[in-house]
Amino acid sequence: MDAFFASVEQASKPSLRGKAVIVGGLGPRGVVATASYEARIFGVRSALPMAQARRLAPNAAYLVPRFAFYRSISDQVMGLLRALSPLVEPLSLDEAFVDLEAGGAAWDERSARLAGAKLRADIREVTGLTGSVGLAASKMLAKIASEQAKPDGLVLIEPGRERALLAPLPVRTLPGVGPATGDHLRRAGIHTVDELAEAGEDELVRLLGKAHGHALYAMALARDERPVVAERETKSVSVEDTYDVDIHDRVRVGTEVRRLADRCVRRLRGAGLAGRTIVLKVRRYDFSTLTRSETLRGPTDDPAVVREAAARLLESVDTTGGVRLLGVGVSGLADYTQEDLFAQAAGGRAEESPGEEDQVTAPMGEEQQTSTERRWPAGHDVRHTEYGHGWVQGSGLGRVTVRFETPGSAVGRVKTFRTDDPALQPADPLPLVDPSPGEGERPRAGAETGDGSGASPGVMGPGPSQV
Repeated sequence: MDAFFASVEQASKPSLRGKAVIVGGLGPRGVVATASYEARIFGVRSALPMAQARRLAPNAAYLVPRFAFYRSISDQVMGLLRALSPLVEPLSLDEAFVDLEAGGAAWDERSARLAGAKLRADIREVTGLTGSVGLAASKMLAKIASEQAKPDGLVLIEPGRERALLAPLPVRTLPGVGPATGDHLRRAGIHTVDELAEAGEDELVRLLGKAHGHALYAMALARDERPVVAERETKSVSVEDTYDVDIHDRVRVGTEVRRLADRCVRRLRGAGLAGRTIVLKVRRYDFSTLTRSETLRGPTDDPAVVREAAARLLESVDTTGGVRLLGVGVSGLADYTQEDLFAQAAGGRAEESPGEEDQVTAPMGEEQQTSTERRWPAGHDVRHTEYGHGWVQGSGLGRVTVRFETPGSAVGRVKTFRTDDPALQPADPLPLVDPSPGEGERPRAGAETGDGSGASPGVMGPGPSQV
């Protein structure tokens, strides 16, 4: 999918079509999850610190992610992919590998191109959004082709032309070549995939180690035998919060851990799972990261058990210098629970794993919020008893600014209310595509739209609105 989160927001909000839109954590420590193509012109990209994004694109629209809505649209797209083949390997909400041959959807270049074109048309019809398709004989090449196809395109790499296509590309094009590996190769005089292949396997092993060297040499020769794996087993379920200001109060830290435990259990139950190992993650003021884990006698999805285990783990962590991030996770997953939950919690054992980074992860943007702004995150849906459906442009200082428009409407007007106005309530997102053909106009993601409200485009209303 093309700039997925940002494209969803543009399709939902007529006033943002054709404008720079940036989705992510809006606090001082937030990062960009997705930037629209209009925002990328200014140098904004995913994983960029949000503070830097604001300097590069001060007039962009900055929105808090609506993960549940993105997931619902992702499910629609994945359904279209599974109609093509039983072998679909999701990589994220907006990307997947599909083995077209296994489903009989394609058997040569012509049928593959037709299947890809039909898929793009079906995605646009069902979601109102655009997706890009890469077609090739291997996963690595299909990934590269899909990147070349963006935005809203289709690229097929013909069999026999793989080496010629890869040769002039920079080494960073290959999966597994990040900034550090790229710099190491550059210092060795290796800049392109062709130079990587010419260096030879022995030299790459010497430079990068046995496993990485062998893998990169094979990719440089366009060799990738990895199959499409239909199901990827979930290893853990977790949530974490990054705080705009370090937390020093031990009572507050304990409260946050209990809140995270409850959120983690809700996600666990939503997936129909239970788990045996409770994990606590603490990143302290000096960026040192500690994880603690406790393994129970059997799997649980009981919030009281997870809260108590997380609280016990916290007792072994020194937080006097301040805490900048907390996380709670559950691993050792199963689809059943142990009956004697509290007995198993009493018999648990604790383990320490200091300094392990990224043991517990959560989608970007699920960060700490104040009680007021949690109710009115920028970009989220609301409904007013008089003005109808709208979305939050910004909130702060006891006020919330709302633009009243829907996916199929014209650009809407802006109103400001008190944050405790009883007439204004959070609402569920509206479908991007009108489910009733012929009634209303289907939204066009990224379409240019005039703004007759008089408001500055992309400005998120009065006061800060943080995740």
